[in-house]
Amino acid sequence: MRRLGSKLKTPAWMLALGWLAMVLSGCSGGDGGTAQSEGKIRITTTIAQIAEPLSAIGGDRVIVESLMGPGVDPHLYQATQGDIRKLQEADFLFYNGLHLEANMVKAFEQLGKEKPVLAIAEAIPEEKLLRDEEGAVDPHVWFDVDLWQTALDAAVELLKKEVPQFADELEAGKRAYFDRLAELKEDAAVLAQLPEERRVLVTAHDAFGYFGRAHGIEVVGLQGLSTEDEVGLTDIERTIALLVERQVPAVFVESSVNPDSIRAVIEGAKEQGLDVKLGGELFSDAMGEAGTEEGTYIGMYRHNVRTIFEALSGSAE
Repeated sequence: MRRLGSKLKTPAWMLALGWLAMVLSGCSGGDGGTAQSEGKIRITTTIAQIAEPLSAIGGDRVIVESLMGPGVDPHLYQATQGDIRKLQEADFLFYNGLHLEANMVKAFEQLGKEKPVLAIAEAIPEEKLLRDEEGAVDPHVWFDVDLWQTALDAAVELLKKEVPQFADELEAGKRAYFDRLAELKEDAAVLAQLPEERRVLVTAHDAFGYFGRAHGIEVVGLQGLSTEDEVGLTDIERTIALLVERQVPAVFVESSVNPDSIRAVIEGAKEQGLDVKLGGELFSDAMGEAGTEEGTYIGMYRHNVRTIFEALSGSAE
């Protein structure tokens, strides 16, 4: 994982304080108890990478809502009035943590006094986490299937502890889902067929560090770990120089990040005689539309593997 010369802005966590006051004013008004009496556990999550797997694991026993949908950037996300209702009605709140949802951390700390709240990625052992050159932890842990399994396991264990009458069903659902994750890892092994010189993944921001570590791919993001980072002319020039030096055939845009910087890289490389193609759109901080393959965690991951392999190997041609 490499980050090219970005400056990190001060997180806008103070913007969450007004929203937090509104949340806490109605926190006790939720209907979670009613939901449980009807045999349902209400869960609200920040990102769909948490919501969709928990929905698959919990089956008919859970009602899961995600605050952030397709194309939404969690680094910059500001809560809405509709989010307040979801948070009030939930029995459990799950978020990624590791400073991904920077504007909501203070709010979740307060909500944890009223109901179970868990930053699931913070269950991962610290020695397995990646950090950038400035020491900031990379929060995009869902791109390492093994690490994400650890995070999801922490969520399920909390549910089993708090709702023991459903513990056996939740455990069975977890085991079945983890079997599917094992199959996903086998499918992703196709990336090992990429020639060594083509294992360079250039994206809009540095979200694929865990993916690169898991699959032996060098990752270069124009922005840093957060999309709050700024992209400067130096970042673009260094990336172009890397592409020309390594003869990288393709670069990628992301569904939740402005593509302008990547397009500038493509144009700059072309001016230096290298025809770099747009390899396709990857899902990084957000998944695809609900009801599509890419709207599931496993489907999103498979899409990324397929898109990267085809573009860097040239098999799409």
